[in-house]
Amino acid sequence: MAGLDQIAGIHFLHPSIGFLALALVMAFLSNERYMTWRWLLLAPPVLAIFSVMSLTFGPDGPRELATLHYLGQTLSLGRVDALSLVFANVFAIQALIGFIYALHVADRGQHMAACLYIAGGFGCVFAGDYITLFIFWELMSIGSVFLIWLRRTQAATAAGFRYFLFHIFGGLFVLAGLLLRHADLGTFAFTAVSPEAARYYDYIILIGFLVNAACVPLHAWLPDAYPEATVTGAVFMSAFTTKTAVYVLARGYAGFEVLAIGGLVMCLYGVFYATIENNARRILSYHIVSQVGYMVCGIGIGTAMTLDGACAHAYAHILYKGLLFMGAGCLLYSAGTAKLTELGGLASRLPLVMICYMVGAVSISGMPLFNGFVSKTMTITGAAEAHRTWLALGMELAAVGTFLSVGIKLPYFAFWSKPTSTVELKPIPWNMYAGMIISSLLCLGIGIFPQTLYGLLPFPTDYVPYTPWHVLQACLILGFTGLGFYLMRKIIPPHASRNLDFDMLYRLIGRGFVKLVSVPAAAIDNIWTDVYEKVGLKALIEAGFGTSIFDVKVIDGVLDGSARGVREVGGAGVARSQTGRLQDYLAAAVSIGLAIFAAVWFLG
Repeated sequence: MAGLDQIAGIHFLHPSIGFLALALVMAFLSNERYMTWRWLLLAPPVLAIFSVMSLTFGPDGPRELATLHYLGQTLSLGRVDALSLVFANVFAIQALIGFIYALHVADRGQHMAACLYIAGGFGCVFAGDYITLFIFWELMSIGSVFLIWLRRTQAATAAGFRYFLFHIFGGLFVLAGLLLRHADLGTFAFTAVSPEAARYYDYIILIGFLVNAACVPLHAWLPDAYPEATVTGAVFMSAFTTKTAVYVLARGYAGFEVLAIGGLVMCLYGVFYATIENNARRILSYHIVSQVGYMVCGIGIGTAMTLDGACAHAYAHILYKGLLFMGAGCLLYSAGTAKLTELGGLASRLPLVMICYMVGAVSISGMPLFNGFVSKTMTITGAAEAHRTWLALGMELAAVGTFLSVGIKLPYFAFWSKPTSTVELKPIPWNMYAGMIISSLLCLGIGIFPQTLYGLLPFPTDYVPYTPWHVLQACLILGFTGLGFYLMRKIIPPHASRNLDFDMLYRLIGRGFVKLVSVPAAAIDNIWTDVYEKVGLKALIEAGFGTSIFDVKVIDGVLDGSARGVREVGGAGVARSQTGRLQDYLAAAVSIGLAIFAAVWFLG
């Protein structure tokens, strides 16, 4: 295997290797000794950060650092350029934060699943061909579904099964598209597709990518599965699946108009459902759909600024969305529920959770001084400069819904809506607080020093977020949204119910399929029953009558006749021969023996 090219004095080490090695090692460990081996969890993400940072300061330009020749194909495992590095950078950081947050978990199965999942994400980011991409793409699906199943509840089992079916569906589209593409072009290279030159197989691959991006109407797996995942599993899942999809869309499908329109639909659709939801983790899941919509829309517009905005927003989103899921996970871990109708009055009892959650809330809402402001405004400004006014206005409208649901509604009903809380709380481990504090500092630090993020972006753009208009615009949106919630706070409380969206369509399709199969089968069964009653049953009865006659006349006749013959003819003689005297039996035996000897003598 090639790929040990030297970069700035440091050899390239694929970040996936450490996670795969740890997953293998943990297969031989025991849950009872987790206090000893739990510190191993930090080694792969630290190694990944070291590897990615060494690449960041290497020479400019795309580089091919790791290839594998297998079955006549050259698999590209280490394509490194500015686009892959910005995603790899935040993946490594979030992996470390996620494992710090999960240090208290004694279930090695959860950690093994997380390692496989993260390894798949890194593999996709550095993949230079579709075969490598597909292998790691499916590895992500396998790892993530176990992060759901390992919660070990009936709801998690069902949600994980639906999640897996969706990703099998998406993976099959990717596989079919790459095979058709190879048949036409003779290559598996993962390169950009021009919108004007796109062929049918390019759109087949695009559908597979859009499944992982949770593009409406292919999104229902996300708000269905993420709320049912383990407390720590949801933190990992919020970072990798959809953002890996954003990466491959930016890599291969920039400038596709369908993405611009579809991204705006995601922005508005996600915030609408988040506003009416009750479960905190389900609210945050719908906001993944909405926030990824900004990124997809920016990719679809396809200018340098909107592509940079999509990458910057993916970076910021991984940090603040992970922070939000960590806060919601603390509520679930401590109070035993994430439903807003069962929470409230927790601000004084969980003050640090409340503070860290609010950092994530104002970050996702685009408040100045936080990372969401410096990334979201770049995409919106890029849309306006590209004369896509309706797209820019739609994204601004979605920002209102974001602050309303995640920035105000969720924390209000979770922390302040009740004067006191009577819920029994479970102590929160120190490492969960540590993970939230690190994420909070990063969200604030990038917001104050945006060039730390802008310096990683793949395209040269000159964007200044802190202009008087940008700051004033953000403050006006947030201020009027907060005022509106205050005036309506008593008439928009959450309701203890689940809202169905496109999963209702999937249920109808499932029921229709069952009817499609069962109705013809029932009709055939009814016809067969009639035929059997009129023809088959009569024939069976006649056959039974014939066999009974044969049994009586033939079989019983032979056996009964034999028995009578023995009884009537030989029975008396046999009875007389049974004298009961030993000398008679000896004489008979000798006589029989002499007769046999004489026969052999004379015949021989």
